[in-house]
Amino acid sequence: MTNSFREEVRTWLEDNCPQSMRTPMPEAETVWGGRNQQFSNPDAKLWLERMAEKGWTCPTWPREYGGGGLSAEDNRILSEELRKINARPALQSFGIWMLGPALLEFASHEQKLEFLPSICRGEIRWCQGYSEPGYGSDLAGLQTRAEDQGDHYLVNGSKIWTSYADEADWIFCLVRTDSDAPKHEGISFLLFDMNSPGVSTAPIKLISGSSPFCQTFFDDVKVPKHQLVGELNKGWTIAKRLLQHERQMISGIGGISALGGSGRRLEDIAKDYAGENAGRIADPALRTALTTQKMNDQAFQYTMIRSTEEAKIGKADGNLASIFKYYGTEQNKRKYELLLETMGTRSLGWEGVGFADRELNTTRQWLRSKANSIEGGTSEVQLNVIAKRVLGLPD
Repeated sequence: MTNSFREEVRTWLEDNCPQSMRTPMPEAETVWGGRNQQFSNPDAKLWLERMAEKGWTCPTWPREYGGGGLSAEDNRILSEELRKINARPALQSFGIWMLGPALLEFASHEQKLEFLPSICRGEIRWCQGYSEPGYGSDLAGLQTRAEDQGDHYLVNGSKIWTSYADEADWIFCLVRTDSDAPKHEGISFLLFDMNSPGVSTAPIKLISGSSPFCQTFFDDVKVPKHQLVGELNKGWTIAKRLLQHERQMISGIGGISALGGSGRRLEDIAKDYAGENAGRIADPALRTALTTQKMNDQAFQYTMIRSTEEAKIGKADGNLASIFKYYGTEQNKRKYELLLETMGTRSLGWEGVGFADRELNTTRQWLRSKANSIEGGTSEVQLNVIAKRVLGLPD
């Protein structure tokens, strides 16, 4: 059966994956989906439609909710065959990486039917409303309020570090629905449209020159009650589970660190900048560093795959998310330091005709990688979790 499925996948990919989707993906062609998605490459739209029709944008999700219904083994085969042809991701989505798994676990059947298929098809671009000014690491101290107004909640407050909030369609948001309850209790999990009256965003410029993060403001935003996920005042349970998915997603950045800043593989960059023509590949220290990075990438990927498969049979360990997040963060940062070492002065450009676009992008991605230590829970927080909950060290 396994060999049969592999052949089916190979045949389908050969017939359906456009040639331009088998090349490194420029940042400008990344497909995030949503109602404002612009396809600079028409093949990207075709690739998304074909993958979504198969359910392979979310291959292990149930078919009932737009997924592919694949087993863990078949999903592994699909991933291997996609990598063999260097296929681009058909869709990048916080809905796939974070919200969807939480909805599968906690949402009602009606909510799953409403939101999950649209996530699989890339029709809604989501952002995450968690951190607030003064309440980042202490997330449970959040102060954004949602007051019961009969048939809806009235939301007031603000969030910060909301990735791509200015481009998102909907937000999954933690709000306080009982100010008198202990801080981990009176929290609820709401979904609402970013076009709702009273929602506004302000980008926060980073050292890399880009503005993926925003501060988001809510002023008397009306949210229908049927958009509450899970039980009222029990949103912290959902929040913790979604944080696990977020940290695994961020750790995955390190897990695929064989990719360069421009989407090119680390070994390809090494060949271009330190290969036979450059002569630097003869340096044993550089060869050792490149080989070690690739070996660590592979070991990390296999560890994450094993953890995912164990979770499907009830052997999940929530603390692994902190381990993966910390290690993946460090692995990704090491990758960019190695890229700079490999590329030499070609990695230090900021603008101008003297540098290729991929070189300028690498510089910005190197600076961007520093934020991995902060987002999704700082490295210090992850180390504390590991120390207390894994190693059993005293406070």
